[in-house]
Amino acid sequence: MQRHRIAPRSHWRRQVEEVGLTFHTHDAGPYWDESACYELTSREVDDLEAAGNAVHQLCLQAVATIIERKWWDRLALPEAALAVIQRSWERKDFSLYGRFDFAFDGRTPPKLLEYNADTPTALVEASVAQWFWLQECFPNSDQFNSIHERLVAAWKNLGESRVHFSSVRDHPEDEQTLLYLQDTCQQAGLIPKTTALPEVGWHDRRNCFVDQDDQKIAALFKLYPWEWMWQEEFAQHLPREATRFIEPAWKMLLSNKGILPILWELNPGHPNLLPCHDSPEPLAGSHVQKPRLSREGSNVTIVVRGTVLEATPGDYGDEGFIYQALAPMADLDGHRPVFGVWIVNHQAAGLGIREDTRFITGNLSRFVPHRF
Repeated sequence: MQRHRIAPRSHWRRQVEEVGLTFHTHDAGPYWDESACYELTSREVDDLEAAGNAVHQLCLQAVATIIERKWWDRLALPEAALAVIQRSWERKDFSLYGRFDFAFDGRTPPKLLEYNADTPTALVEASVAQWFWLQECFPNSDQFNSIHERLVAAWKNLGESRVHFSSVRDHPEDEQTLLYLQDTCQQAGLIPKTTALPEVGWHDRRNCFVDQDDQKIAALFKLYPWEWMWQEEFAQHLPREATRFIEPAWKMLLSNKGILPILWELNPGHPNLLPCHDSPEPLAGSHVQKPRLSREGSNVTIVVRGTVLEATPGDYGDEGFIYQALAPMADLDGHRPVFGVWIVNHQAAGLGIREDTRFITGNLSRFVPHRF
């Protein structure tokens, strides 16, 4: 594994905007950063792909175990969601995608940091922007990236002809992610329609969710966390299951970081897992404390030999914490990459790399393209 410093394309802003990456820069600098790239070996790519496939299977087995043993309290789940989750799993409700974040140094096996199983972003940059960058800058190289083709193929398994798409308003990354996924849906021959979450309503007489035009919502892709869905005005109708949600309710068990100690308990010593527990004592004073439901690196604390090395602010933590062993992170000229392996239709489909000079990856950490 190597990190190369390279010259960005002269018109890179316009070029990434043309493929949908409009959120390429923030106040502190670039988010999309093509002044560098990661060069991996074929073996390293194989290791990451194998890790994604292996851990996804462990996650599916963990879902079955949680439901069988009724470990609901370990995940701080709302009471109203429990029966919905169980029925969703028993029906084998359609799942489109997710993203594993791995620590990987090229020497030891990739180690799972967390599973973004419900509302993963960094999709446009991983699937499209870095592919066009590769074609222009390194046309003789390859890339771990079949995300787009697999998304199009996956939609064909949904079993519905029309899909509504919702996300929060005035959030450029979410809006562009939604537009991109609508495009893949349309390429699969389905009919996409945008519906803002506040416009989702319940029709009592027809016993179904409807959109702003009173059209039935048979399938809803929601770029909106399940734990927030239960706080919405329409939450009382979620158990009635008149709509197929993407991602499905059973993904609540995997998007919750409470899954990490469960994975370790069920698979102790697995090469792609880090020791993880519901309390810090087994980790002997060195650990990463994570809220079960935090996002974008919020409220994470790294403790080394009893001393806080780094911590981030945020609004999470009331739901409880998990405690994970320190990961063997790569350090390339002071840059620490996190390897995001995309799962599409239950198979590893591609890679996006984000890096930071800090130990905790946050919402401003840079996306850097890769090749091999």
